[in-house]
Amino acid sequence: MSTESSEASPLVKIRSLLPGLARAEQRVAKVVLDNPATVAHRSITEVAEAAGTSETTVTRFCKAIGVGGYPELRIALAADTARTAARTDRDLGGDIGPTDDLRQVVGKVAFADARAVEETAEQLNVETLQQVVEAVAGARRVDVYGFGASAFVAFDLQQKLHRIGRTCFAWNDTHIALTSAAVLTDADVAVGISHTGSTSETVEALRVAREHGATTVALTNFPRSPISEVADHVLTTAARETTFRSGAMASRIAQLTVIDCLFIGIAQRHVDSAKAALEATYDAVSGHRLGARPDGRRRRETGK
Repeated sequence: MSTESSEASPLVKIRSLLPGLARAEQRVAKVVLDNPATVAHRSITEVAEAAGTSETTVTRFCKAIGVGGYPELRIALAADTARTAARTDRDLGGDIGPTDDLRQVVGKVAFADARAVEETAEQLNVETLQQVVEAVAGARRVDVYGFGASAFVAFDLQQKLHRIGRTCFAWNDTHIALTSAAVLTDADVAVGISHTGSTSETVEALRVAREHGATTVALTNFPRSPISEVADHVLTTAARETTFRSGAMASRIAQLTVIDCLFIGIAQRHVDSAKAALEATYDAVSGHRLGARPDGRRRRETGK
């Protein structure tokens, strides 16, 4: 099953497939990622020499990332560079340096986060997302597995689904995740969230869930990672690592973008019950907001 959108930038594809490439192909990828604008104007021989490999390896690299050949790669890189140049502030688009002042840090973090959302949306396979929406919307219950930084995203999905009356449990303890996965059935859905796609606890829990008949979904930055081997559906993000923002940190905003899209799609399938549940849950906690009246409604501002 395809996990990539035709709208995806070639650089997004390369970053997502990088861990699964052969070592020589990874060297070619590094040359391309380090300076895509330059590669767009270089011959295949020059790129091969820069990567310390052969022209044949460059051609294999192109096919591995879904591009027909080197001429097609150059065209894609040139088009991507033009699009990026039209919307990128060079001062904000670079990595965060140790001498950047706080204003520059704020600007670069905001720019990077915005790009993570945009690139994730561009490469997200909507057909796969629709299949996941249908599976979750019709599930008896949903298990979500996430460890480390991905646990925050797992609990966000649990909270969202609970708010519209869907039975969902998020687990970030290995033993509990495995025991929960072991009692799932073909009426259930299990979602594994892992930026790298190689978190052993997440992969194992999803494997157990699949063995017991559950429909399995992976949310990862790398579609050819181990988690994809135990997933019926793979949803992908496009988060970049930087000097001071590891993949685990940068991944959350991209993962939450996909989770929001998934949640809204599910809510649309149950519009009336979702609206009623959202109103009920809002009313249930409104009395705990400062300024609320005894009946839970917020006092009207008088301006005095």
